[in-house]
Amino acid sequence: MNTALVPDLILRNGRIATLDPAHPEATSLAIQAGRILSVDDEASYQHSPASKVIDLQGRRVIPGLNDSHIHPIRGGLNYNLELRWDGVPSLADALRMLKEQARRTPAPQWVRVVGGWSEFQFQERRLPTLDELNDAAPETPVFILHLYAQALLNRAALRAVGYTKDTPDPPGGVIQRDKQGNPTGLLIAKPNAMILYSTLAKGPKLGFDDQLNSSRHFMRELNRLGVTSVVDAGGGFQNYPDDYRVIEQLHRDGQMTLRIAYNLFTQKPKAELADFQNWAKVVTPGQGDDFYRHNGAGEMLVYTAADFEDFLEPRPELASSMEEELRQVVTFLAQNRWPFRLHATYDESIERALNVYEEINREVPLTGLHWFFDHAETISDRNIERIKALGGGIAVQHRMAYQGEYFLNRYGQQQTRRTPPIRRMLEMGVPVGAGTDATRVASYNPWVSLYWLVTGRTVGGTQMYDETNRLTREEALRLWTIGSSWFSTEDGRKGALKPGQLADLSALSADFFSVPEEDIKHIESVLTVVGGKVVYATEEFSPLAPPPLPVSPDWSPVKKFGGYAPAKLAPNQQFGASCAHHQHQPSRLVKPAQWSGGHLGFWGLGCDCFAF
Repeated sequence: MNTALVPDLILRNGRIATLDPAHPEATSLAIQAGRILSVDDEASYQHSPASKVIDLQGRRVIPGLNDSHIHPIRGGLNYNLELRWDGVPSLADALRMLKEQARRTPAPQWVRVVGGWSEFQFQERRLPTLDELNDAAPETPVFILHLYAQALLNRAALRAVGYTKDTPDPPGGVIQRDKQGNPTGLLIAKPNAMILYSTLAKGPKLGFDDQLNSSRHFMRELNRLGVTSVVDAGGGFQNYPDDYRVIEQLHRDGQMTLRIAYNLFTQKPKAELADFQNWAKVVTPGQGDDFYRHNGAGEMLVYTAADFEDFLEPRPELASSMEEELRQVVTFLAQNRWPFRLHATYDESIERALNVYEEINREVPLTGLHWFFDHAETISDRNIERIKALGGGIAVQHRMAYQGEYFLNRYGQQQTRRTPPIRRMLEMGVPVGAGTDATRVASYNPWVSLYWLVTGRTVGGTQMYDETNRLTREEALRLWTIGSSWFSTEDGRKGALKPGQLADLSALSADFFSVPEEDIKHIESVLTVVGGKVVYATEEFSPLAPPPLPVSPDWSPVKKFGGYAPAKLAPNQQFGASCAHHQHQPSRLVKPAQWSGGHLGFWGLGCDCFAF
């Protein structure tokens, strides 16, 4: 027998969207040595009792989803520490979860809600008050991050971090105070989020073994949603190599269920060039394997180029020194053939960066580097053209699904309709990949992103885009598969289910191509395969599931509440008073009295006055 033609795994009786134009729909495929061996061609290989066969029972199958911008290495270190409000339908539910977790959390640990939610997803359409946090957790420190804009701390958390009447406001941030000058518990990013992240960093960390467990749970949670690959965009307080020890240990032990291409994110303002020069001595782009490999520099290249989007505040002006600092770093990266990515929210920031790139390109060509901008919410057509001319790309995320209402209020409907202008990017032929930028603003759930791309609506139901900036379901899926592969220089190796490509796929709980639009964001995987191996399985595929993972520490919110809130609850399951499948209505702009003089709560219950 020709063992080269004997599959390890055969999948039959499915509705397989291959995303291969030569064979777009299939019913079966075969996998051998981690790659697709054949599609709809059982005569092309040898049948053997050693081959595992899975009956897909008519399930819709898609290529594994690939998040081109997420922070799973940092997120994995903290996943078991965090209480998730992702997808929770009401503030009442969220506060009940908070109260229960405060009861379960031992001193000196905190309860942390770190991104992935918006007040517009709640029935009440508002943020919690500080009084509500103090009532829910009178003794346990509570830290709640809200977008890049603000953090809410209860009195116990203020004591834990040591913020008092005498604590000065740090540069770029505000500690809100009452009439007597005492901190209220509200921290405001003005104009950057450093006060939020530096305060979060004061909390206790997990031990190494618990971080290993935490990272495995985060990977399995992403597998549950059909994600098989990611590009890690680095992040603040994520130092190389110290904070990579956990993921490297999992890689060595063969315990990774998610493919990770990682970028290196400078941690030292005014010493960014030295960071990259030092790293270039020990790691090169592409170093690693199909599960864990180095991907280049960014998303922070120089701190003076950072323009964090906080639509409760005006656009920040970048420092005059940005161009020279960026020129030094990008010249070094280009000379050493390092791919690079740059966080850039606003067209004004992109304009200035492109001026630098074009100057460098005249001496050191950038073509072929797979360099790109992240986010690009307000990019102009002219700057899209300039990116294409230099051989760059744009990675887009669904951050607007969580803060579109704030952008709409500040900039109006006309600008909102093209924030970001994804349709124009595609029409102009620039590589585009989709992702989430999870976890500190948007949720890691790819189906919320796909819902946003298809419908143009926020998680609260506000209609941002008309048909000129919405995608078909197949176009959206391509951005999450084939599109994202360009951003890790793996185009042609993954993203489609065709012979020779990596065998990463998922069978879905519902057919993405036919379910009602509102149900897209509730899709999950029932069978996820990475490299031909089952890494997640449920429902009729449950016998194929890998062994369950214990959760450590025992008090972890993950053990009690899990991750993204379930779309449907089992009979008698208590998640709160409300159905987790509740549908929301768009919001009305109000200024509630409880936040007079503060930075919170610009939105409340209302009607569809923003629909267009």
